[in-house]
Formats: sequence, structure tokens, C-alpha cells
Amino acid sequence: MKRLLAFLTAALLTLPAFAAEMGDDGLHKTDWMRDTFKDLREDLADANAEGKRLAVIVEQRGCVYCRQMHEEVFPRPEIADYIRENYFIVQINLHGDTEVTDLDGEVLSEKAAARKWGLLFTPSILFLAEEVEDDKSAAQAAVALMPGAFGPGTTLDMFTWVNEKRYTLDNGEDFQRYHARRIQERNDGSTD
Repeated sequence: MKRLLAFLTAALLTLPAFAAEMGDDGLHKTDWMRDTFKDLREDLADANAEGKRLAVIVEQRGCVYCRQMHEEVFPRPEIADYIRENYFIVQINLHGDTEVTDLDGEVLSEKAAARKWGLLFTPSILFLAEEVEDDKSAAQAAVALMPGAFGPGTTLDMFTWVNEKRYTLDNGEDFQRYHARRIQERNDGSTD
């Protein structure tokens, strides 16, 4: 019996902490998500003022992949800390009716914004440019899109790739090449 209790205790201690609570809207809430008026122009200005990158995460009630990300990926300290330190995250409900002001000034519901941006899957994360022309929507201003649930390594690499502005480099290292290199570095134990 002592062995079973010790095993169960050890098993529970190795699970990631559940950092996200469930909101009244049925979406997971984390401490690094911002509760804003969902005016993306204001959110972009606030993110820039804090020296952070604006990203919009689109989720929906009952999404098993959203739950997977919030239970298995986002709670990992290296990921949660990186997001908290480098990003200004605004959450949008794929089927929500809350008003959103897009970067181009159009005011619409969350669900209409998601349709306008062509987002079909949850979770989807739009990583936005730091400077956006007035006539560009969030989808047009995105420097990258993370469509769906990914594992911890891919998720951290995407957030890092965007934050380091690697999409602007002329070295031919798009995200897939960057991610492959990071996997190799992790396997070799030589992450820098």
C-alpha cells in the first residue's frame, strides 16, 4: 500500500500544474491573458508600450485541443514564463458575441472577426506585426499563424521565432527549418 501511495504521489507531482481556470464563457483563462476592450489598435499600442508582441488566441467552449494546450503545454514553466515576459495575449471566442475592433477599425462580434480572419480551427494564434497600416485587418497584419494544438517544443519555438523576428531574416530559415534546427539542438543537448 505504501508503494502504491508513493507511486501515485510521484505521478501527480510530475504532472504540469493546471494554470488555467475556466471562465464563465467556457474558455480557459490564464494569468498571461489580457482582459481588454478587444480594440486591437489599443491592444497593439499597449503591447508596444510594454515592449511585448501582440498575439490573438482564438478558442471555443468545449475545444479538446484548447484544453490540451491549457493542461499540457501552456502550464510548462518555460512556456508560461516566455509568454508572460514577451507577449500581450488577447483571447477571442470563436462563437462569441463580444465586440471586437479590428486593426482596420471595423467593429464586429468575435465570431464575425474570426470568420473575417479565415480562422476555422481552435486554438489558433495570430501573431501580429508591431506596426500595422490603418487599412490592414488582424489577418493581414499577422506575421505568423499557429493553427491548432501543438506540442511544447513546437509551441515554444513558434513564440520564440516570432519574438526574435526570424521571419524578417534573409537567411532562408523559415519556421520549419528553424524548428528542425531547434529539435536537433535539444536532442544534442546544445540549446543556447
